[in-house]
This record gives sequence, C-alpha cells and structure tokens, in this order.
Amino acid sequence: MFIQLRTIVVEPGHAEQVAERFSSAGAIDEMPGLVDRTVMVSRKNKESEEVIAMIRWESEEAWKNWEKSPAHIAGHREKRNDAPPSYILSTTVKMYDVKKVIAGSAAGV
Repeated sequence: MFIQLRTIVVEPGHAEQVAERFSSAGAIDEMPGLVDRTVMVSRKNKESEEVIAMIRWESEEAWKNWEKSPAHIAGHREKRNDAPPSYILSTTVKMYDVKKVIAGSAAGV
C-alpha cells in the first residue's frame, strides 16, 4: 500500500471549506488502485487549523497512474494561473510506503 498525506494549515475558520474541497467526489474516485480517501481536521490552536487529506493507494504504481492521468493533469492546468487562497498558511505533501497494517477488533464491523 502507498499513502499520500497532504497537510494544509489555514487561518482559523477556514478548515471546513478546505475539508469540503478535499471531500468532494471527483475523477480520482474512479481510478483503479484507489483504496480510499480520508479527510481530517484539527483545530489545535487559536492561530491556525490543519486539514489532512490521506489518500491510500494499492501501490505506488496506482498513484503514479493517477498523477499522469488526463483527468489529473487537466485539473492542474485549469488552476495553473490561480493564486492560492490567502487563508492558506502552508501546504506539505508526504508519501509513505506502508510496511504493515494491523487490523483492530472493529475492522470486521
């Protein structure tokens, strides 16, 4: 399994709209190899809020197929000249190879 974590730090009051953007249905949902998408919000302090989008793929190859897909490329082309919203303080992206998944007792529910 291969995981992409995108962390977006925003000014207070904007986490929900960023979370909604990453929660909307899109072409990614039809990509072979997509396991799931999880969107999380943390309001850890008064200065900022954090949105994490976790996208799980069956493999790094499945993720690469998404990255080079016409739908993904077209989406970036459409936004190429758009400035990021002023309420976004920072964005980071990290990739992980999953070495082991240990299911909990609720996994079969």
